[in-house]
Amino acid sequence: MEQKRTKSRLARKERIRKKIKGDSERPRLTVYKSLKHIYAQIINDTEGKTVASVSTLSKEFKDKMKSAKNLAAAKLLGEIIADKAIQKGIKKLVFDRNGYIYHGKIAAIVDKVREKGVTV
Repeated sequence: MEQKRTKSRLARKERIRKKIKGDSERPRLTVYKSLKHIYAQIINDTEGKTVASVSTLSKEFKDKMKSAKNLAAAKLLGEIIADKAIQKGIKKLVFDRNGYIYHGKIAAIVDKVREKGVTV
């Protein structure tokens, strides 16, 4: 069952990535969830460079919160990545949900980015 779920997510990821491209004006915000941690990156696909990244393992996250698994952690991650985007002068992003359904932690991250004033 678990292997089928992972294969389905990876197939969705490939289908989505064919359509979504980030550039210098609208970089791509991508999110990855492991069993213990959440990772978010802002990527400029034309240059192939990561503009900003944050995870539940990073220092700025651990200074503010201990747990990395719950919805509050995802919201804090969204705030931190939005602050980094604003510092870099990024006002618009393209969201790549990485094959995950738009619900729970994934939705919480994007909602916090939008609350900070970044268009997604």
